[in-house]
Parts: sequence; structure tokens; C-alpha cells
Amino acid sequence: MKGGVWILGWGSLIWDLDDLAPKVSGPWRMAAGPAVPLEFSRVSPKRKMGLAVCIDADHGAPCPTHAIASRRANPLDSREDLAARDRAPLDRIGVWCARTGQGEGRSAARVAAWCEATGAAGAVWTDLTSNYLEHHGERFSLDHAEAYLSGLRGESRDEAVRYIQNAPRGTDTPLRRRLASRAWWRREAARVARLDAGGPG
Repeated sequence: MKGGVWILGWGSLIWDLDDLAPKVSGPWRMAAGPAVPLEFSRVSPKRKMGLAVCIDADHGAPCPTHAIASRRANPLDSREDLAARDRAPLDRIGVWCARTGQGEGRSAARVAAWCEATGAAGAVWTDLTSNYLEHHGERFSLDHAEAYLSGLRGESRDEAVRYIQNAPRGTDTPLRRRLASRAWWRREAARVARLDAGGPG
């Protein structure tokens, strides 16, 4: 990784680069990025109101991140690329530049240490926060999140299941572990897998 600028990911970016695809080079290097606290605690309109994974120091567990090489030489240019893909403002994209020793965003210290250890010239990452409280009027909890997911219907439920199931195996958060132990979730995961394979839902 010496000398390159890297884009860090942990959610749908792994399987859906979207318009970021022509701006990166090579495959994802799975689990090659720094560990950060992650949880499925962000309500995502893009994902039909399912729960998306985000950096969450209050409720998350340390999980490995994944890295893909940017074609850009300047981390600030790569930051703009990621912001465009995520339809997010620049202040919601974390950035670290090893040359200047400057950056911003939650987990910047972890990313800085990772850049120093690997020789990376810089890194960018999506720095969206949990918005669970804003949507539900109460703080995220495993009980409430499970009840919320179980109450989704139709396409919203399908997409919620699909997103969590598609997340990299290393994204082993408290909510994901809780869901994996639930018979209703395992049934839904099998149903959505059949649906995606072209079989009956």
C-alpha cells in the first residue's frame, strides 16, 4: 500500500461501487484497513429505510475495514469522488493526508496510524453517523432495532435483510450477531436469497 491513496469501506460500497468504479484500481483488499467501531444503526432512505452500517463508537464493535486503491494522487480529490458516490457533503467524508499530517473525521487517528504503518499516502472514508434517534425518538438499542426490522414489510424488509446479509463477514456487530441467532431472521435471509436467485420468495 506504500505511496497510494486508499478508499476505505465496510458497507454497500464493497459490492456497489456505482460511479466510483472508474476512479479506483484493482480489487478490494479485504480486512486490510484499520479496525473501527461499526454498527447497523443508521436508517437509510437509499436502502428503503433499512439499517445501514456506520461508524458508531457508542454502540458498535471494532470491525475490520476494507481498502481499494484510488486512481487519485491527492486524498482531497479522492474525497470528492467518494462524496459524489455517496451523495454526501464533503464534511461527511473523512480524509487523512500523510504528507501534510492533516485530516478530519471520526476515526482519523486510527486511519492516521494505519497510513503510517502501511506507508499509505492517505485515505478517505464515509463518515456518516447514526441517525437512529432522529428517526425513532429514542436511542439505538438491540431490542428496538430488532423490533424495527421485524416490522418492515415488502421491499423495505427485503432490502433491509439483503443489506445486512451482504455486508462482509468481518462486519460482526452486536446487532448482526443478535439477528443471526433469531429464527425469524434466518427464515427471512433464506427467503431473500431465493428471491435474488430467481426462485419464489
